[in-house]
Order: sequence, then C-alpha cells, then structure tokens
Amino acid sequence: MKISLITPAGKQLKNGNRTTAMRWARLLRRAGHRVRVATDYDGGAVDLLLALHARHSAAAVHRYRVAVPMGPLVIGLGGTDVNTFLKSEPERTYGAMQMADALICLHDLIDEALPPTFHNKLHVVRQSALPLPSPRRVSKQHVDICVIGHLRDEKDPFRAALAARHLPADSRVRVIHFGKATTAEYADRATAEMARNPRYFWRGERPGWCVRREFAKTHAMVISSLQEGGANVVSEALVAGVPIIASDIVGNIGLLGRDYPGYYAVGDEGALAKLLHRTETEPAFLNSLMQHGQKLAPLFAPDREQASLNQIVNRIVNQVTQLR
Repeated sequence: MKISLITPAGKQLKNGNRTTAMRWARLLRRAGHRVRVATDYDGGAVDLLLALHARHSAAAVHRYRVAVPMGPLVIGLGGTDVNTFLKSEPERTYGAMQMADALICLHDLIDEALPPTFHNKLHVVRQSALPLPSPRRVSKQHVDICVIGHLRDEKDPFRAALAARHLPADSRVRVIHFGKATTAEYADRATAEMARNPRYFWRGERPGWCVRREFAKTHAMVISSLQEGGANVVSEALVAGVPIIASDIVGNIGLLGRDYPGYYAVGDEGALAKLLHRTETEPAFLNSLMQHGQKLAPLFAPDREQASLNQIVNRIVNQVTQLR
C-alpha cells in the first residue's frame, strides 16, 4: 500500500510529532507498505493519507479530501488537538476530524475529551520504545531524578526543581533536566534556577542516546506536564524499567492506569516533594512503581505498535473500498 504520512514537523525539528512520524513510517515500511513522509499533501496518488495532528495538518487534510473525496484518511490526534485546539479553534480542528475515516489516539482516556459522535472512529495506538541494551545501574552517590522534556508552558518544566527545594538538607536527590529552552526567557529561568538551587541541573537539548544513558542510571523520572496526549517519554521510561512519578492529568492516567501509585496533584510541588522524598527513603514505594511499570511495559513493544497501525490502515482501506 502507498501511504502519504503528513506531519507538520519538518526535518529540522526534533519534537514529539516528528519522532512519532518517523517511527510510524519505519513500522509501516516494515509491515510492507511504501511510506512517504512530508509536511503537506502534494496531490499525488496514494492509497491512504495518514496525517499527524488534526489542527496543524488541517490544510493538507482538506486538500486531500477535495482531490480524493472517497480517499482513505486517518488522523493521529496530537495532545494539543485535544487539550487546546478543540477549544481555541474548534471549527478547524473538528472539521479535519470529521473528514477522517479513523482517528488514532495515544492513550486510553481520549474519549473523555471528545463528543460521542467521534467515539466510533477512535483507535488507541500506544507509542513504542526499545529496551536498554544492558541492565540499569543506578547512582549510589546521588538519588537522581530525571526530567525529559523541552522547556515550555505545557510541560510545567520547573516543577520538579521547585519540589526539590522542599527536601531535607541531608537529601541526596538531584534533578537532572534534559530539554531545549523554547524561549530565551526559559533559558534564563533555567540558568537562574541552577544558580539558586544546588539540586537542579539543566543539561539542555541532548540526543536520544544521552537520554537512554540517563535512564540507565537514574532512580526515577518525573513527568510534570499540565497536559499531554500520550507522551512517548512515558513509553521510553516504562520499557527502560525507570520508575515514573507523574502529574495526575488524563494524558498520564490514560497510559499508566488509574491504580498507578506514583501520581501527584498537577502543579502541587509540595505533593511532588513528598513523592521525591519517598523515592529516596522508602524502598517499598520505589519497588511498587517498578512493579507497576514492569506490568505495563509489554504494551509498548514495537511489534505491538506496528500490528496496531497495520490493522488500522488495512481496515480503513478495505472499509472505504467496499463503500465505493
């Protein structure tokens, strides 16, 4: 099958959208499809259009639907589609979603944010990750807590650093933060936080192998986001065997489950500080996070993601073909 995979993220970007696009292209090619990744629909003949992000790919979706009224069309919903643009730009976002034959979402609770009319289009595809090449060996000198995410508002990027200020003076916790400052102001804030907070270390943007090296030695990861559509870093941490402490937003609960023991109230640095302290001082708590993660990890295997994607694209093409 010839598939056009549209992503608003160009080759120069290293954000989650581009990462997902390239991984999906690789998995679909492995399943036997021919996949071309582009930032817009060029009018060429394809068997299916797969567009990442309803709002940002809306123009490409519209051009495809005008050119091929009965062409198979699948949209992968982004986190900002559900959490932002359904409210701020509903006509454009809902318009693209209505044109789609299927909607891919990245966690189990997306349906709570969408009108019932879209529920029959929804298909959950969990983003996959590869395991570490060797067993983890955590630091003995420090209790390292990693934060993996660019510095932008939706990530609440300094919450772990602020929580670390509340820890006892003899705590060995350090917060190691990987992520690009999206503005000069964020870079200044990160630099200032390091100056006043000896527990916080901002490493800036780093390639994937650096993140995996950090996963091999960190005690836990904090994902402090105010909103998510199903963060790939959660998949990566679970598969790597890294315990996760997470804000209690729908996007995290939809991946980790309602019974996961590592949530704190979003934005509450005092509550997060208590979990960081428990991570350092209560082996049973850390073990419970690891056990929950081990149960979830098989859900994020590449073969499983590939099978889900392949099933969806084949089903939609067959379904549309029968209606013609």
